[in-house]
Amino acid sequence: MSDHSEEVYGPDRAERLLAMLRALAERIRTLDQEVYGPDRAERLLAMLRALAERIRTLDRTGGLLERAPELQKLLGNARSELFHYEVRVTYDTPEIAERRRIVDEAERRARDAAAGFEDDEDDEPWRRGRDE
Repeated sequence: MSDHSEEVYGPDRAERLLAMLRALAERIRTLDQEVYGPDRAERLLAMLRALAERIRTLDRTGGLLERAPELQKLLGNARSELFHYEVRVTYDTPEIAERRRIVDEAERRARDAAAGFEDDEDDEPWRRGRDE
């Protein structure tokens, strides 16, 4: 590879791209894992495009194999996020999660009542009425 391709792209631009990839990966990691909305899908697209650009840059400058650890980390982040994208239909929205919690609580109370347990037996003392 010629040095000309590195001059056109420049090390500063490569470092900015790498910083963007890291920031995107961190942002995606900190998202609520229960919801996969359009904003998160857009961030995934940006991550994949930035990864593709980074690979092209390293290939042009002859550094593709020398930067294998960096690429493994970036590919791992992209792979993880792609997995979340593929299984997004299994995620609960906050509203569905709350409904599921209410149903689960009602079912638990029904089981306890059928077994002869009083509702407040298992409650913490702070949940009981003041006149007990």
